Amino acid sequence: MFRLLVSDKSGKIFDIPELEAAGMKAGCFFRPDSEEFIKMPEASRLFMLPERMPVGYDGISEKFEALKNYFAVAAFMPPAYTGTYSAAYRFPPLGCHPRGGKGVLPLYCYAAAGFYKGDIYVAAIRVDKSSRHDPKFINIGSVRKNTVKIKKLFPNNRLIKHLSDCALVHGCPGAQNFFLSREECPLPTSPSCNAGCAGCISLETQPRIKFTPFPEEVAEVALYHSHKVKDTVFSFGQGCEGEPLLQADLIEKSIRLIRTKTNKGTLNINTNASMPEAIARLFDMGLGSIRVSMNSVRKEYYERYYNPGGYDFKDVLSSIKIAKEKKGFVSINYLTMPGFTDSVGEFAVLRKFIETYKIDMIQWRNLNFDPLHYFRIIKYSGRPSDMIGIRQLISSLKKAFPSLKMGYYNPIL
Repeated sequence: MFRLLVSDKSGKIFDIPELEAAGMKAGCFFRPDSEEFIKMPEASRLFMLPERMPVGYDGISEKFEALKNYFAVAAFMPPAYTGTYSAAYRFPPLGCHPRGGKGVLPLYCYAAAGFYKGDIYVAAIRVDKSSRHDPKFINIGSVRKNTVKIKKLFPNNRLIKHLSDCALVHGCPGAQNFFLSREECPLPTSPSCNAGCAGCISLETQPRIKFTPFPEEVAEVALYHSHKVKDTVFSFGQGCEGEPLLQADLIEKSIRLIRTKTNKGTLNINTNASMPEAIARLFDMGLGSIRVSMNSVRKEYYERYYNPGGYDFKDVLSSIKIAKEKKGFVSINYLTMPGFTDSVGEFAVLRKFIETYKIDMIQWRNLNFDPLHYFRIIKYSGRPSDMIGIRQLISSLKKAFPSLKMGYYNPIL
């Protein structure tokens, strides 16, 4: 039996032997099967959830029980893992708070966790074998040393200074990898955005870039990385910026400068795909892949979360269609929330979406958001009978679409 984890007021975390760890989806409580739990990955963190009563399952009474004198505990996993159940808790009905208002949890994933035979387990699945952002391979001492060295090599490059702050101040593994000359190369370009995402990480968890770099600065970063890394991905669109398509002219010029010097590496853009004409231009210039961020493939739920400004869901679909017509590799950055992503309705439309647009990959990213607040934001309520399970959803898609790649990171083409 996976025991319930709870926290006291001091933040001390311990298990309750009499209660099973429970999971939650859309406010409904579940007894996850044992196969849903894996040993908590290294670099995970456990959170105490203030004001939230932990809920466990009592096998004797066969009921879910909320403990009034403790706080719920949730797990935040490192990249490459996707949560299958949210932590189970009851929350006093304080109403629907605005983003950042009183009682709303900060932007993290809140996966269910339990205790079993001396170890902590989490309700999750590993979706990518890559160790791209694994802290075991990121030596912070080397990052510090190399930031000094590289800034001296390029003293006038503002983008390198920005990336050094991302690496050392905000702990961004993408930026840290740049200074270690490994893996994907981040190329943030846009200080502004045309969406008002309910869970915008570049407004809450990591400051957005405050300037627009010159094409020469962008190319300098990419070319330095290409000389150090044999196979890499150059990615426009990072967590420390707004929407990169708003700087399509800059990106076009940057691609031209990069490709005059090297044919190495995959040119990729992480985007909301709001500007189809800009997508077409960039692929004509040499863009190789696109990752489109989506929480849903249904218009109403997409727009309630993204709050698009000056574009709508049709533009997103048009951009995907154009990217495929241009022979580009298309991934969707599928922001996953147990209880919604694995609902029967979303699954049915997702299958149709894959069949229609012939996308190449799904990146199963955890939606870092307060689980209960999310369902209020998108105005969705689900029944337990409508939830097929995240693990089962991924398995079904693998069988239905054998050529569809599943993972977490942008692939090297």
